[in-house]
Amino acid sequence: MQDLTVSVIQSGLFWEDPEANRMAFAKKIAGIINADLIVLPEMFTTGFSMRSNELAEAMDGASVTWMKEQAVKSGSAINGSLIIEENDKYYNRSIFAFPDGRIEHYDKRHLFRMANEDAHFSEGTERKIVELKGWRICLQVCYDLRFPVFSRNRNDYDLLVYVANWPEVRTAAWSTLLKARAIENQCYLIGVNRIGNDANGISYSGASVILDAKGDELSEIPLHEETTRTVSLSSQELQDFRLKFPVGKDADNFGLSD
Repeated sequence: MQDLTVSVIQSGLFWEDPEANRMAFAKKIAGIINADLIVLPEMFTTGFSMRSNELAEAMDGASVTWMKEQAVKSGSAINGSLIIEENDKYYNRSIFAFPDGRIEHYDKRHLFRMANEDAHFSEGTERKIVELKGWRICLQVCYDLRFPVFSRNRNDYDLLVYVANWPEVRTAAWSTLLKARAIENQCYLIGVNRIGNDANGISYSGASVILDAKGDELSEIPLHEETTRTVSLSSQELQDFRLKFPVGKDADNFGLSD
């Protein structure tokens, strides 16, 4: 397994305007050099809108096609979530576009009922792990962060990725839980959150992070700042730490009931 260079884009979003968001992120992606993986926020084309029936796109629609094109053009995998319609259902779907044009995806399992997300979207049923340059990457979306059993590392991933629209009022929970997930799962972790305000009057501070398996931040990402950060994740450091401090061998054997 080689080292993995990852870039996170902490950015504001244009409300319910996919074309404007695609154009803005294309400019940001063009400025990133030699990244293996570029991570965008949750619902990066629309903001956290519940108008799923009006804003949903198909898997062969403009935004997924754009992600594939950006991945091929940049030579980097691109990850972020979109509103997707499939089989007459709507999903908050995390898309993972590979540089060779392939696509894999994960449907958000835990829907944020406090914003009525469960009334406008269908929940996913399976956890998803993709592989890039030998790294096993577990895809998660926002509210999934609060449910540690679902993200439990059974020695089946090395990097945990959360894309989010996590409100500023709950930044303390976001930051605390991200560190907990990295530490308890002995993995690198990326958490990418948006900034700015949406049309519902909700404020977002970002607080995006890249963490190592000890929960330490590998790059300082200022609050409220539109910025890109790029970090190299060391495969050897992760392996050495897991061998030196193998807490997974003492983990309890439990899981989901359905």
